[in-house]
Amino acid sequence: MNIIAGPASQLLAGRVTEVLKANLLISEFRKFPDGELYTRVVDDIGSVVTIIQSTVTDSDFIALLQLIDACSDASRVNVVIPYMGYARQDKKFKAGEAISARALARTIKADNVYTINIHDTSILDYFDAKTIDLDATPMIGKYIKNMKFINPLIIAPDDGAINIAKSASSDLGIDYDYLEKTRLSGEAVLIQPKNVNVKGRDVIIIDDIISTGGTIAETISLLRKQGAHEVFAACVHPVLSSNAILKIFKAGVKGIIATDTIDKGVSVVSVAPVIASVIGNI
Repeated sequence: MNIIAGPASQLLAGRVTEVLKANLLISEFRKFPDGELYTRVVDDIGSVVTIIQSTVTDSDFIALLQLIDACSDASRVNVVIPYMGYARQDKKFKAGEAISARALARTIKADNVYTINIHDTSILDYFDAKTIDLDATPMIGKYIKNMKFINPLIIAPDDGAINIAKSASSDLGIDYDYLEKTRLSGEAVLIQPKNVNVKGRDVIIIDDIISTGGTIAETISLLRKQGAHEVFAACVHPVLSSNAILKIFKAGVKGIIATDTIDKGVSVVSVAPVIASVIGNI
């Protein structure tokens, strides 16, 4: 199998290639003076190719579309989008709004599309291809298992992320829970774990995405006030925009654990084995 790395996923694509002992093709990316992106696959594309490209920015999405078009003569094109930007714009809340996740998904023309912990799996229906969402949270769980914790607890910031906490803790023998909001009065809201006391325990907060860091920072402060020993933040997709990392560390986090769907300094867990396990069987 030939693998093409998009500009946002070069390191991850290299890791997938190493796992599969596949052939990593060389591509070049540059911009014209007017800002337009130029993309070219230098090596022979062949008949079966897998493109790996996260769409963190608009430019990343254009690069993905250009790579797909460059592979138009291949007999089969597989696309892996480890992190899909615009996935949180998956519903229409006001008249006249675009469902951006749908608009972008419809532009992807491929035989197979793979995403990783996409914000809402309903988005998969918008792709004109066989589409599968992969789960990287067990990889985070395995990483956590090898760390030294005091009576660890994996906790989701709300009940909507409880399945992520459950998946990460699967087969580890580690408790998991989620934070529940209880309104005490018109102004007062109590936020605390639904079932488990955090006092004296190391807590790992896990979510699919950490973007601005505001919610995670508030959660860290809350858990420390409730007596948690050390608090870690974990996520699949480390968007970490603007000063998110500063907010999280100011709140008292011990460390940040993330995957390499987006290549950041905190990307200590690779999703390469997750990707390799499916594209290696195509």
